[in-house]
Amino acid sequence: MILCIAIYDRLFVPVARAVTRKPSGISMLQRIGTGIFLSAVSIAFAALVEMKRLEIAQESGLVNEPNVTVPMSVWWLVPSYVLFGVADVFTMVGLQELFYDQVPSDLKSVGLSLYLSIFGVGKFLSSFLISVIEKATGGIGCYSWFDNNLNRAHLDYFYWILAALSVVELIMYMYYTRFYIYSRDERI
Repeated sequence: MILCIAIYDRLFVPVARAVTRKPSGISMLQRIGTGIFLSAVSIAFAALVEMKRLEIAQESGLVNEPNVTVPMSVWWLVPSYVLFGVADVFTMVGLQELFYDQVPSDLKSVGLSLYLSIFGVGKFLSSFLISVIEKATGGIGCYSWFDNNLNRAHLDYFYWILAALSVVELIMYMYYTRFYIYSRDERI
């Protein structure tokens, strides 16, 4: 993420600034939307990698061998992590700027606390979703999506649900941001 912030700040913003004539390159809302989109792509890619890992575990006869390493390179994870880092840069920087810049001066501290509370609420919802899925998929004689034996688990299904929720989030975000009016003009 630190590397992505440097690349974003030194490469992306100057190019975008020249094209859009905005000091920040792209608007805060565009930045957040780009982050949500890249996050959905990252999660979908993680689901594909997990599907491939499960396929290799099946072909190698390792389904019942949870302590044996699946013969798959760790480099399969790099694109997903890079995309997620880039998505975080777009989303978190955009959210921070939005809550700092668009909140009235008297409420700046409230704006920043709202920005931070988003992450806390997200963690609670994530824990709730995992608990619900664990209860729904794990029963007597069933393997949970989060089984201790990852070769029997189905994290890929969970990733697909997260990707679908991210797409729904992006659609809702795009719909509602059409009505947002900035408190200040961002043009140079």
